[in-house]
Amino acid sequence: MSAPDRFFFDRFGLTESDLEKYLAAALAEGGDYADLYFEYTTTSSILLDESLVKSATEGISMGCGVRVVAGEQTGYAYSDDLSPERILKAARIAARIASGPARVSTVGLSAVETVHNFYAVSHPSIDRDLAEKLALVVRGDGAARAYDARIRQVRATYADQVRHVLVAGSDGRVVTDLQPLVRFGVFAIAQENGKLQSGSGGGGGRVGLEFFEGTNSPEYFAREAARQAIVQLEAREAPAGELEVILGPGWPGILLHEAVGHGLEADFNRKGISAFSGRLGQRVASELCTVVDDGTIPSRRGSLNVDDEGNPTQRTVLIENGILRGYLQDRLSAGLMKMTRTGNGRRESYEHIPMPRMTNTYMLAGTDAPEDIIRSVKRGLYAVSFGGGQVDITNGKFVFSASEAYLIEDGKVTAPVKGATLIGDGPTVLTRVTAVGNDLQLDRGIGTCGKDGQSVPVGVGIPTIKVSRLTVGGTAPRDAQSFQ
Repeated sequence: MSAPDRFFFDRFGLTESDLEKYLAAALAEGGDYADLYFEYTTTSSILLDESLVKSATEGISMGCGVRVVAGEQTGYAYSDDLSPERILKAARIAARIASGPARVSTVGLSAVETVHNFYAVSHPSIDRDLAEKLALVVRGDGAARAYDARIRQVRATYADQVRHVLVAGSDGRVVTDLQPLVRFGVFAIAQENGKLQSGSGGGGGRVGLEFFEGTNSPEYFAREAARQAIVQLEAREAPAGELEVILGPGWPGILLHEAVGHGLEADFNRKGISAFSGRLGQRVASELCTVVDDGTIPSRRGSLNVDDEGNPTQRTVLIENGILRGYLQDRLSAGLMKMTRTGNGRRESYEHIPMPRMTNTYMLAGTDAPEDIIRSVKRGLYAVSFGGGQVDITNGKFVFSASEAYLIEDGKVTAPVKGATLIGDGPTVLTRVTAVGNDLQLDRGIGTCGKDGQSVPVGVGIPTIKVSRLTVGGTAPRDAQSFQ
């Protein structure tokens, strides 16, 4: 056993014979497959609100989840106590839930070496003194307040975690990984003449504190939050109706993630409840659209060396030139659909069962210059950033709020608007993409995706894209909508 593997076995107080015993108990009442997911996570977080430290915490959590798969039936149980008795109890509970004719028995275990490392940071670079992390939020707070006298409230946050993972399966594989994650954010509120508006900025990824030097400094993110808030003070009410809409590069990819990405997760498709079910090989988007999910981009928030089932992550083409090519697969769905696993089995923690989830999902760049795309629109909306939204996975229908948007008039970006919402459905929107920019950007490393009560870190991105027709919900009086 290599030194890194020995580190993980020692971390959890395990031997190979322990794992074999736990897996045997998990399969004692039948099943096709069983696995153990051990997790040890250290965390730290700081909240600076109104220039005061409201909280500064450090913590440790650990536990083990046991899964047994028998056909479509899955049994899952977990324990936050790593004593042999508690793990064996969890294994027996999972076995009873998924009881079925035994098709496999535990084989001799062998450690699998990780063949790549997508994290540009080692454990010690995050595990610094809390004072160094506090200095980041203090810098962010000061920069936001100095941006403009109208900035009245500022909240700055820092959070990190280092997760040690060991996955052992009844197929004989033992996989280990050490997963760092950092996020910094600033939220600012501007006030003028009784009006209040807010803005936010932030970033991070599977990086260390050195990430926040240079172009990703706390000052940069703070000024971005303050800028958004000030812009919104001057914004007019958004128009309403069907408009040409341009989505800016980067974070607006959250619309692609929510309205399209979830519908391409395999569990929804094997159950036949996605708008994309049974449509492999069919045209589902404009020929300008190629959408991929890639968990192998170094340092990105959504990237992983291995997914939470121990499978290597990969770059998966979902839509190629408008044609649906594949779904995001975990072990269960891939087996039932007789397809290849894509390394997208993810879970929030040892307390949760894995399921197909996105990693970094984005649209590839096209050939159009962003300025030409804007010039092509006579009357429309330019959406730069999004806040909250709602999506129906079964049909892709969505409602998203634009946190920063502008009018486009006669090919020029003009006045900022507020209160704009975009309403539509993902599959239809993709068919209406008429231009794709050459300026692909990924988000700065702030995304968190929710599904079935679980949250996992993800990345999103798009180039500038033009949608020929999209319903915009606005609040401007009808007679004030100059280009309606």
